[in-house]
Parts: sequence; structure tokens; C-alpha cells
Amino acid sequence: MRSTVRLRILITCGVLVAAGVGGWQLLPSDEARTDAISVGTTDEVTSLDPAGAYDAGSWAMYSNVFQSLLTFKPGIPTPVPDAAESCAFVGSRLTTYRCTLRDDLTFSSGRKVTAEDVKYSFERMLRIKADVGPKSLFPTLKTIVTDGRTVTFHLSGRDATFPLKVATGAGAIVNRERYPADRLRADHAVDGSGPYVLKEYKPGESARLEPNPAYRGALARTGSPVLVRYYRTSEQLAEAWKTKQVQVTHRQLPPDFVSDLDTKDGTRVTEAESPETRNLNFNVRPGRPMANKAVRQAIAAVIDRPELATGTYKDTVEPLYSLIPQGFLGHNTAFYDANPEPSADKAKKILRDAGVETPVTFTFGYREGTPYDKETAAIKEQLEETGLFRVKLVQADWQSFQKAYARGAYDVYTVGWLPDFPDSDSFTAPLVGTANTLHNGFSSKRIDALIASTQQYGDRARATGDFKAIQTEVAAEVPLVPLWQKRDYVLSTEEVAGSQLLSDGTGIWRLWELKWI
Repeated sequence: MRSTVRLRILITCGVLVAAGVGGWQLLPSDEARTDAISVGTTDEVTSLDPAGAYDAGSWAMYSNVFQSLLTFKPGIPTPVPDAAESCAFVGSRLTTYRCTLRDDLTFSSGRKVTAEDVKYSFERMLRIKADVGPKSLFPTLKTIVTDGRTVTFHLSGRDATFPLKVATGAGAIVNRERYPADRLRADHAVDGSGPYVLKEYKPGESARLEPNPAYRGALARTGSPVLVRYYRTSEQLAEAWKTKQVQVTHRQLPPDFVSDLDTKDGTRVTEAESPETRNLNFNVRPGRPMANKAVRQAIAAVIDRPELATGTYKDTVEPLYSLIPQGFLGHNTAFYDANPEPSADKAKKILRDAGVETPVTFTFGYREGTPYDKETAAIKEQLEETGLFRVKLVQADWQSFQKAYARGAYDVYTVGWLPDFPDSDSFTAPLVGTANTLHNGFSSKRIDALIASTQQYGDRARATGDFKAIQTEVAAEVPLVPLWQKRDYVLSTEEVAGSQLLSDGTGIWRLWELKWI
């Protein structure tokens, strides 16, 4: 079930005062603007190759320059055809999924998109097995068969969520003549069939997108030219907004800046409930401190979420006590039920009963920049104040950080999580399933069985009990500790419309909705 997204638009601009009988009206300009709308973000693109990234910044780009067979429309949790004419399960077993490709698609290179390109894109992604790639989304995908414009996916088990996964960046269709079969593409070019064409890309700096005149698919329009500007820190993004370098900002502004947004004249602010969560993750590989469940349980007993929410984040996030956030099917408060209040005494007893010597020393890895440095410092202080833990902080830039936690370099690390698609499965299989995308070494036969059980129901409401059971198991095993659920903020100037439609929790960044007023 999709999260409920509530939009509250706060427009703090000049008031138009009526003059005489007719008053004033805002009239359209005689000449429509054709220059690019500048959009600022701190989300970094890890790779322009869909087989090589599984992060918000990269997938935001993919949703604009590539097509998947299916996509999501705003406010609709069921995917609709995009590159496909139609898609459906064959029979009632939910193990065979078939799509018919549109016959009028072309890549930006000019070559026709074929069913073989679809097959190639999926098989290539699974073959490359990038450490930070999306392979973990498709554990049941067994074989792919093409026949003309028809693509048939054969699954090893029932998976009602398979269409949702196909609609994500993991299902991006690439040109098989431009992307190597066994390695990631090395240059900074893109050959897709999405609503935009990537005209220029400067890693870590900017991406210039222009509407694709050859696009055919689910969208009625392909939008205005857009210049995405990437900023290393949230403070740099805030400064870019203040100095009018950007007309739109989305992810991530400093909490101090956000908390005062409703007083900024001339600013349009969209505040929405967001499915974005953040977790404290444990490396449970053998021989590591967190391989001992008692240590993980003791840390869970100490974490003070309200202090993080009100102190570090200035009430721009809400404390989270579950794997699945509020607004999603099966959400509960399993971690609150286990630890309703932070307790050093409880943590001490857990460690003493397990025979664990204190203080427990471990490394804590985190992504550089605010608010991550403040958040990490606050968690370190909470843990060390008990006298039970000694925390060694390790900071890294985003790409280095991803590679480091994937190879097991940290004992503990924090990662934010945006769902890949609007279903609770996006918070379970990728985060706590065996071979999960967090690469933390955690595996539970009980949780895996429950995850498989949730995936068999086309009527998602029937999976509610299993989702709740998963969260109860996670609270007991503690492979991670949920910290908070975010509120989403988008800023735009008065001259830009559509910013409130940029994101709605489906993992798609709708730059094509932006337009000059």
C-alpha cells in the first residue's frame, strides 16, 4: 500500500492588492522563457550506468533519461506502461510476467529500442553484480525470453511486487550497442529513451538536460530544459538558494535553514510527509563486535530518537520505531515496544548477562557533511555517556562511503533509505533479507520466509500480518536500529511551477513537471 502524501504549500510572497473595480491580474508573458530551470540538490550521482548504482541521486537521474517498461504516475501506487504497451502476469501463480514493447521508441543515438535491449539490460545488470548496484532487487528473476516485441520474465517463486521493481531505475533500458555486457560503461554519456536527453554532464557539478523530442511513453509532456546543480554539502545548497544560483532546491537543506522557511519572502515551500528513513546499521560478519546480538540490543536500548529529532534535526524529522515507516502497510512500533525509553541500566544488564566486557570498542562510519556529522556526534555522545561503548568515527565522501560499507569496513554505519517503489516490500527485502543491499552480513531464515510470504499476495492487504511479524523479528534480532522518518521540503521561486510534483515517494524525480510561469 502506498504511503499517504499530504502536501502543505506555504507561499510567502507579495500580496496583490485590488485596485479600483477590476483589481490586478497576473498575465502571461508575451514570450515564453526557453532557458534552463536550475535545480539544486546534494544527492550525488554514483554512476550514470543503471547497472552500477542503487542510490537516490543516481536513480533520480535515471527516471529522466532512461525508460523502464513501467512507471508510476503521481499519487498512483500501481505502475502503468511506459516503454511497454502492456504488461501483466500470465496465469495466477505470479511466476511469469509478460510485457509487449511499444513499437515507436528510439534511443538518443537514433537506434530503435527492441525487446532484445530490454532482455540485455536486465541480464547485464545481473551479470555485472556491482557492489552498489540493484541486483538484490531481483532474487527471483530466473530467465528472460523475447519473441518479437514481447518480453517474458520467468521467476523462481511468486512475486507480486515484480512489476513495481520493473518500474524502478533497476529496470532502465539501455542500448545494447553502447553498454558493455560484462562491465560498467566508463564514460559520462547516456543513451536512453527517456523524456530528457543528457546534453552535458560534469561529475559532482552539474547535468544539463533537454527535452527529448523522440520520447514516446506515459508522459503527456517532456518539460522544460533543466540544469541540475550538485552541491557537496547542505550549507552550499542553502547558499546557492540565497544567492539565486538555483530556482528550485530538493534534498538536502540544513535543518536550521528549513526550520525558518516560512518567513522567507518570495519563496514557495512544499512540505510533505516523506517515506525517507534513516537507520543505524550493524556489520554482523563473524568476528566483528556487532556479530554479538547482545551488543546490538544494548545499543538499541540506549538510542534517544526524540533527542536527534528535536536537537540535531530541528523537528524536520520524526522519531521512527519501526523498519517500515508510517503510512505504509504493516507499520508498527516494534522498537518502541522493546525500548519505550532510552535506558543505560537496561543496556548494562543486557551486556552483563551476555558476558560482554565493556567498554565495547567499534568503528562508526558515516557520510561527510551536515547534518550527518552532527547526527553522528550526537549518537556517539549518547552511547559513550553510558560508559559501555567507545566509538571511533570514520568519515568518507559518498562514493567512498558506499564502497567501504559494502566491503565491511565499518562495524556500524548510518544510511538513509528511500523506497524503490510504493510498497512495504521496499523496506524489508532490500534492508533485512539475505544478501541485502546494506551488505551487513545479516541473514535470518525466519525473516526470509516472511518476506517471501508477503510477496505472494497480489492483494497487498493480505500481507499485513507478515509485515508486522517481520518488524517484530527485526526488533528482536536488531540488524539495524531505525532512527527517523523525514519530512520532505522543496523550495522554488515564484517564477517556477510544478515543484510540488517533483517527488511523491515513488522514487521518481519528475523534472518534467517544472515549468516557467
